[in-house]
Amino acid sequence: MIFSQGHLKAGLNSVRSAKLRSFWTMLGVIIGVAAVITVIGIGDGVKKQIAGQIHSLGNNFITIRPQSLQTGSITANQAGLLSGLSLSGPLTVNDISTVTTTRGVSQSAPLTLTSGTVRSGQVVYRDGDVIGTTPDLPSLINQSLATGTFLNSQNYGDHVAVLGQNAAISLFSNPQPLGHSFTFHGQTFVVIGIFNQFNTTPLSGQVDFNNAIFIPNNVAESLTNNTAPTYEMFARAATVSQTKAVASRIKKRLDAEHGGQSGLAVLVGNQNLAVNDSILSLLTKLVAGVAAISLLVGGIGIMNVMLVSVAERTHEIGIRKAVGATDMQILSQFMIEATVLSLSGGVIGVILAYIIDLVLHATTDLQPNISWQVVAEITLITLFIGIVFGSVPALKAARRNPIDALRTE
Repeated sequence: MIFSQGHLKAGLNSVRSAKLRSFWTMLGVIIGVAAVITVIGIGDGVKKQIAGQIHSLGNNFITIRPQSLQTGSITANQAGLLSGLSLSGPLTVNDISTVTTTRGVSQSAPLTLTSGTVRSGQVVYRDGDVIGTTPDLPSLINQSLATGTFLNSQNYGDHVAVLGQNAAISLFSNPQPLGHSFTFHGQTFVVIGIFNQFNTTPLSGQVDFNNAIFIPNNVAESLTNNTAPTYEMFARAATVSQTKAVASRIKKRLDAEHGGQSGLAVLVGNQNLAVNDSILSLLTKLVAGVAAISLLVGGIGIMNVMLVSVAERTHEIGIRKAVGATDMQILSQFMIEATVLSLSGGVIGVILAYIIDLVLHATTDLQPNISWQVVAEITLITLFIGIVFGSVPALKAARRNPIDALRTE
């Protein structure tokens, strides 16, 4: 039997005899395992959050957004979707009107990013975005106000604003600055309402609504000469049973006005989830792949340290062979050492990932979800790394000539 209890004990004793060196050897594996599990957990957690958002918004909720994605640089006022992807071909003013006037649409609200400098006294606000929208937004996304009122038929078109809670505090050092004013594009805007805290930004990865300033969409377009990009639009069908038909009607009208191809996606229900899932899965795999390089580096580190260990223990190997140890027994001892180092690093990495998970739950809006399947897969990968990268030094040890080894001090 290659891996007997005695070989296992000898391998464990070798690892324990050099605890500090063993820890530094495992460090690459620890970091790699923790990073991969954390990234995958965050991705799965965000998917569940988005699924919860979609269900809470109702079965008659419709999203209109550009369907193509492009990479590129992103300005301070246009934070890209999940840090690195930005949407191309925003909706136009005519597109907004088309959606709003489509038969069967009971409510609609655009999200228009409006660039410019926001000032309140000596404070220059750079932490959030100015978003042009319409009075239907709060009811569309089921969000209430902490104080004041939202845009309505009486004030729509005036220079008024509703703030997210973080924006209110940053601009005025006051969570309820009703009646206070700020300047934007040289115009004075009066605060008429403050949103309650958003747990998440509904189906909109580009901005944080808690940091946002909401102004009438027609004012936003007027200030920018109709150049402000509308990156997304929400709508609601009059009845749940008509939702798919209304979405299809919107799509046909938009395509017709763009010469047959609008480049806009009209999504309902689980289609929203599928689009977000595909983007999140792509980004999760990309970041997890980068993190997995740490595992490869950790495996190389184990191999290098084991090669040094073989060189240092040449005399020991010679003695063992002289008293009857076979090449296979020497091979198994060093393979066990490498495997123990790799698996131990994996276990510590899993524990570290769970600690990071708890910290993220406690200090951020992220809700990572670490599944046992991912933990099991990563554990098997660390076992494989230990076997693969431990094989080279183990073979080198097993092939030592006992006479030459005994001559080495």
